[in-house]
Amino acid sequence: METKKPAAQQIQIHVNEKVADGEYANLAIITHSAAEFVMDFVRVMPGSPKANVQSRIIMTPSHTKALLRALEQNISKYEAENGEIKLPDPLAFPGIKSGPQMAN
Repeated sequence: METKKPAAQQIQIHVNEKVADGEYANLAIITHSAAEFVMDFVRVMPGSPKANVQSRIIMTPSHTKALLRALEQNISKYEAENGEIKLPDPLAFPGIKSGPQMAN
């Protein structure tokens, strides 16, 4: 008796115009709890004392780890084609910050 594997389901993903335009962010603040990672993407403007969160993404730990692996793979491909990405002096660039742990 032969068993068949279920066919892979294809998902059609639609990006509306507002989302397709994207949001620029130059700072990410990452916090986590036992159940989730919260990533706030912020746009910091020179000389401005305030900065607004442009987007907040909330993911499970396993989805966050899968995102990390996908980013690592894509950075490797990018650097193979374009050369190493140089990181600026951390004092001159806000970069990516890991915030305090969220309360459970």
